[in-house]
Amino acid sequence: MAIEVIMPKIDMDQETGTLMEWCKKNGERVKEGEILLVIETDKVAVEVESPGSGILDGISAQPGDVVPIGTVIAYLLGDGEARPNGKELSAAPAESLPAGNGKNSLEQAATPVARNMAAVHGLDLNSVTPSGKGQKITKADIQARLAGDPSPLLAGKPYASPAARRVALENQVGLEVLQGSGPKGRVQSNDVFTYLEGQKQTEVQVSLQKEEPHTVPLIGMRRTIAERMTANYQTIPHIRFTSRVDMTGFGNDRNKLNELAEKSGAQKISATAMFVKLVAATLRRHPFLNSSLRENEIILHQDINIGVAVALENGLIVPVIRNADRKGFAAIALEVNDLSARARAGKLQSSDVKGGTFTISHLGTFGIEQFDAIINAPEAAILAIGATQLEAVPELDGQIRACPVMRMTLSADHRLVDGAVAARFVADLKTIFENPILMAY
Repeated sequence: MAIEVIMPKIDMDQETGTLMEWCKKNGERVKEGEILLVIETDKVAVEVESPGSGILDGISAQPGDVVPIGTVIAYLLGDGEARPNGKELSAAPAESLPAGNGKNSLEQAATPVARNMAAVHGLDLNSVTPSGKGQKITKADIQARLAGDPSPLLAGKPYASPAARRVALENQVGLEVLQGSGPKGRVQSNDVFTYLEGQKQTEVQVSLQKEEPHTVPLIGMRRTIAERMTANYQTIPHIRFTSRVDMTGFGNDRNKLNELAEKSGAQKISATAMFVKLVAATLRRHPFLNSSLRENEIILHQDINIGVAVALENGLIVPVIRNADRKGFAAIALEVNDLSARARAGKLQSSDVKGGTFTISHLGTFGIEQFDAIINAPEAAILAIGATQLEAVPELDGQIRACPVMRMTLSADHRLVDGAVAARFVADLKTIFENPILMAY
């Protein structure tokens, strides 16, 4: 019996999944438990195992498609078995790339740019002859269809003579940009030479021409970040407090800890790990900074779970250090390193990014001196930590000395945290950053 491959549900609140990659191809034999595809929820990328054994057939969703949970996107068939009812699959994604009429269509596979162009011009994709890999419609196909030539390509390739192909390849010229002068519009080698000569004559003009922008689909993690940041910025009344911290004591204590770690072969303590521990210890004395708003109630969390913002190539993710106030520096350092490495490798689980009660964003490693961060709802606050740099600091005796100074900015939800409450937290945090030994007081 055919086995349905569906878009799985990873998170409780998940409604759709973005297909990132098929690890197997149509017609390929698959064993139960093998990695079949990779999907992306609004938080993490997840490898999906095959629900059974058989021959993969009828793939309907392509990489980049956003598909509703439970939608059948392929089948696993036995030898000689046909798909149920002999039907072709047709997934119906809940979201698509922006289009003029807002409608989604998977009747015909197409690149994002081609799908946008078709929507803008009201063009039915089923009326376009595809030429791309896997019978996918490309931008050139849409342009040709709009120009009134429904079949500019043969067998997925521009119609050109062998000599023209050779000359175009040697000079890195795309055949699709050439106007053929041969029979039935076939591109000849002379057409390539004519094009190259024209390029030389208009070299200066071409350099002044505006290039088409590259379009990046706003899907998956990037779209989630955009939606949440907009909502958080618009709905949460932020109040911000910035303080300068003398990091001399912090640096000295960290060096001592790392000397001990080196002697014992333990994990070295990063600055981020120390920030997590010291912030967690301070939050224990300031419960309203470790709270959340739920309808008409303020929830004062008993667990202190610190989220650490990690920058990725395609966005941002915030893995969580749970019960950070109850862990030592070494344990937190190990956990921060593990979560950061798995975040950048796309190996985080949903549980790794849930349950945070306070967030730290540390951009000091990028040389950023000071910045404001947007609160990560439903948390009450976020701490933005800048770079540590030498600055001239006046002493009480009037002398000037160079000190390592770091600026930190607290953003707090004014619905939950009064200005004086936030100011006291920042003052305490400044004291404990400057004298980490006071954490034990």
